[in-house]
Amino acid sequence: MFSGLARGSGGLVVAIVAFVGIFLLALAIPALADDKSSFLFSRIWEPGGDNPRFGIAAMFYTTVISSIIAMLIAVPIAIGVALFVTYYAPKRLAQPVAYAVDLLAAVPSIIYGLWGILFFAPILLPVINGLSDALGWIPLFEKPPGDNVGVVFTASVVLAIMILPVVTAISREIFQQTPITHREGALALGATKWEMIRMAVLPYGRSGVVSASMLGLGRALGETVAVLIILSVPNGNDPWNSSIFAGGETFASKIANNAAEFDSPEKTGAYIAAGLVLFVVTFLVNSAARIIVERSGPGGRRPRRNRRTSAPAAAEGAKS
Repeated sequence: MFSGLARGSGGLVVAIVAFVGIFLLALAIPALADDKSSFLFSRIWEPGGDNPRFGIAAMFYTTVISSIIAMLIAVPIAIGVALFVTYYAPKRLAQPVAYAVDLLAAVPSIIYGLWGILFFAPILLPVINGLSDALGWIPLFEKPPGDNVGVVFTASVVLAIMILPVVTAISREIFQQTPITHREGALALGATKWEMIRMAVLPYGRSGVVSASMLGLGRALGETVAVLIILSVPNGNDPWNSSIFAGGETFASKIANNAAEFDSPEKTGAYIAAGLVLFVVTFLVNSAARIIVERSGPGGRRPRRNRRTSAPAAAEGAKS
């Protein structure tokens, strides 16, 4: 009975994911067939009318660039916090710090969004001005006119805070599983604590950190409410701006912000097609994380056995 329930539960999860994909694909195909522009490379979004034209290039760029910036900020901090809690902080301090980081995952997204746009965005203005003054000659860091509050950079920093507990918790558990023989062996050979971490702990937990980072990336790609509140929607008549100090829309925020336009199958199909792309991207990211965990695992690959010596050794063991 338990085996049947376990198999049924696993099959149910797979069926739900498959049905969601089939649902999105079935409703997106008619809209994609009527699209008069390039769905993958166009930045125009006019799904209604007799000649619907819509593309996901702008949304895809904003989604990817905001998630990458969030990962660049969150992953090093998460690794540092995990190492501090595991190997540097005393036990009386390690537990409160770990609990505080874990509690960040319990904060609702709407709270992150309100805090980010009302309190945190003004604090980031000097950082935005400094980066723009130093690197403004690069289109990515060009500062457009305006208040520069609800910009991609602000949303990325808030996303980094949101995915920080996920990456930290998994990395902390992986670092704690480093075999004590590896750690004590490095220390016995005269290594300092940092050298022990660099030579024993980090190589052992490399695959776990990568998988945790990819899981955090999946969270950043699909975040909706916080990004919807923070990002300012650019005017449709304004030219597209690739700077991270400009506004924009991700897949999730675009769909949530325009839910009132689901008044016809054509418009609904266009937004569902965008949701299908987000579904596929998130699915591929999470699948890649699972593949990395299964193939490498904690501590890397196991050493290969010597086929020439394994058989005689097994025979000697059987005789003994």
